[in-house]
Amino acid sequence: MPIGDTIRVALRSIAANKLRSVLTMLGIIIGVASVIALSAVGQAATIGVTKQIEALGTNLLTINSSSAQVGGVRFGPGSQPTLLYTDVQQIAANDPDVAAVSALVQSNGQVVYGPNNNSATVQGTSADYAQIKNLSLAQGRYFSTPETVQGANVVVLGSAIAQTLFAGTSANPIGATIEVKQMPFTVIGVLAAQNSTGFQNPNDYIEIPATTAMNLFTGSPYVNSILVSAQSPAVMNQAEQEITSTLRFLHHLGPTQASDFQIFNQATTLTALSSITQLLTEVLSGVAAISLLVGGIGIMNIMLVSVTERTREIGIRKAIGAKRGVIMAQFLVESLALSLAGAFIGLVIGAGGSALAGFLTHVGNLVSITAVLLSVGFSSVVGIVFGVYPARKAANLNTIDALRYE
Repeated sequence: MPIGDTIRVALRSIAANKLRSVLTMLGIIIGVASVIALSAVGQAATIGVTKQIEALGTNLLTINSSSAQVGGVRFGPGSQPTLLYTDVQQIAANDPDVAAVSALVQSNGQVVYGPNNNSATVQGTSADYAQIKNLSLAQGRYFSTPETVQGANVVVLGSAIAQTLFAGTSANPIGATIEVKQMPFTVIGVLAAQNSTGFQNPNDYIEIPATTAMNLFTGSPYVNSILVSAQSPAVMNQAEQEITSTLRFLHHLGPTQASDFQIFNQATTLTALSSITQLLTEVLSGVAAISLLVGGIGIMNIMLVSVTERTREIGIRKAIGAKRGVIMAQFLVESLALSLAGAFIGLVIGAGGSALAGFLTHVGNLVSITAVLLSVGFSSVVGIVFGVYPARKAANLNTIDALRYE
């Protein structure tokens, strides 16, 4: 029998039992849809993690002081101050793979303008901080290097703080004088609104020169941390090595002495988190793929029932000359058609789920071609493998016994 006729006979048999065919395909539909949708969710999670980390800064290296240890109890990074403002200056001057560097000195205090006031996080930074953190300004400018060196009383306000301080007034924030912890500061800029990360809202921060924060508020020569932006992602490890050498030299550490600082590499963190999300995606997709095996078992079960129901038909076809291969091909085509039809429906549902995930996370189309090819290919294999036994059983029926079957 020509292959075209075999396909037509197989499809006619499937169409004759529509509900049973749909129920048989259900496992394949769920499996394919789950694999594609979960792959999209995994990609969305990876993109989300990447955006969150990149929002912390461009090619970021964060340097913290070492951990203090008291009575056998070790405290967190930065608990033992070791980083000086001069370290910031030396890194900027001596390390070629460093694009920008900024000190970070943090404190909390009350900010007042006229009748309005609010509690804020006061960040002492350097002129490069805006570049490192990818900050945009809604008004004015960020402070300059000379203003940082001189310890000028200038301030850049977060968007939320600016709205709170100047609410109900007609004053332009730029050029206005506010009080930060009872000290007068001139507003030179207002930052554009930023996305909140974790429990802290960066829109409630105010930025002042690090030297000003050290002179007026902390009274300490130490900075909380140093933020460094490497020239490019490719040289982040080289920049880290250069910074390590510079700081060890400045801190007079011998070859056998441990570093009194810690460097956190953004690229390393990003790679680790991306690996975790990728692993979770693969595990979830593997679990979803089990549905394809369940679907394959369902196909085998229905095909065995079909062979039993059509025993007399098979006997008649063999009696009029149908060869064993033709009988076997008919049932294999039916099994494969059920599997591929289920894969197509699952593909449509999975693509819809992927589109929804992309829309909700604002990352665009997340349909993975690899996931599509793997799930459809696996479905085809399942259809063939689980269709072989029923097809062989049908082809091996004895003609006389099949004709006598009631």
